[in-house]
Amino acid sequence: MGVTYSPAGFDDHVIGRAPAFAYVGERLWLDFVNTDDARRGQRVDLLRDFDALVDFLADAAVLDAERASGMRRRAHQQPAGATAALVDARRTRAALRALAERGAHSERARLDALAEINRVLGRSAVTRRVEARDDGTFARMFVPIGDAFAALIIPVIESAADALIAGELDRVRRCGDPRCTRVFLDDTRNGRRRWCEMATCGNRAKAARWRERHDAEADGTAPART
Repeated sequence: MGVTYSPAGFDDHVIGRAPAFAYVGERLWLDFVNTDDARRGQRVDLLRDFDALVDFLADAAVLDAERASGMRRRAHQQPAGATAALVDARRTRAALRALAERGAHSERARLDALAEINRVLGRSAVTRRVEARDDGTFARMFVPIGDAFAALIIPVIESAADALIAGELDRVRRCGDPRCTRVFLDDTRNGRRRWCEMATCGNRAKAARWRERHDAEADGTAPART
């Protein structure tokens, strides 16, 4: 199995920023794919700017507060570099979405994602560290060497590479709600997880089934109960 990770989640002490990301994918690369989200039936790009990309990585606990602040300062000093990094991150995300949605059955999706993974790895260099968190847990950190912009999404790429190596694609699912675009790793024992979150999509489906039964009973078309 691949290496699990534990997102730090939204820090409500951060002023001026509302929680934006749903860490429901069980793997970093899938949560990254889910930044291409859907709200009220409309596609929403949660990576609206470079700061949002940094926020995602910080909330996922692969970029600590000091390095996140450093990347934001660098972005203000080198806006062209930050813009290019955001465009590149979206390109990578598109390849990883195809891998998540079709990789279990499509060799083309796997090969395209592999090419993208190796492209990013080939132009980026990082050192790896294990650091203690304030809550007593530990997290793997990636420290760029050279071009910090180019190395920013290395943790995402490593997570996707782990999924390929560990053979996890057969367990990657898209949410059972057709209006939802989120993907996740189904690590349940019976492999029957259907929803990205029971609290949202799962409950909507239950409510829709209840309404259908209620309407059918009201107009007399419901099957007789025995």
